Amino acid sequence: MESKDFKIVDKRRFSERGETKAEAEKAEKKEEKVEKPNAAPQSASLPPVDFSSFMLSLSTSALLHLGEIPHQETNKVERNLELARHTIDMLDMLKQKTKGNLTNEEAGLLDTILYDLKMRYVKLK
Repeated sequence: MESKDFKIVDKRRFSERGETKAEAEKAEKKEEKVEKPNAAPQSASLPPVDFSSFMLSLSTSALLHLGEIPHQETNKVERNLELARHTIDMLDMLKQKTKGNLTNEEAGLLDTILYDLKMRYVKLK
């Protein structure tokens, strides 16, 4: 049999790390210039990853479901009390599971968030 020559062309838009090909090439060039061991890439626009920011994220989600803030993409206010209640219950579960393991500031923030969300929920119910 004759073997036919063929060419393999990678037409994927993204690299193995999920970046676009152009972003991956830029990142490789930056890595070649400056190598920082154990440096985690972070965006300047994202908050630090800690328990307080996690609670605030859940709180924002609950406020969205309560119809207190508009959806970011559609700019429409949508209300889903079942999802709001579920998110409030998750925060309440976190309070119970982390009891005694939070700093005073984290515990105070969680108490304040839960009180505020529960009052808003009851008012709508």
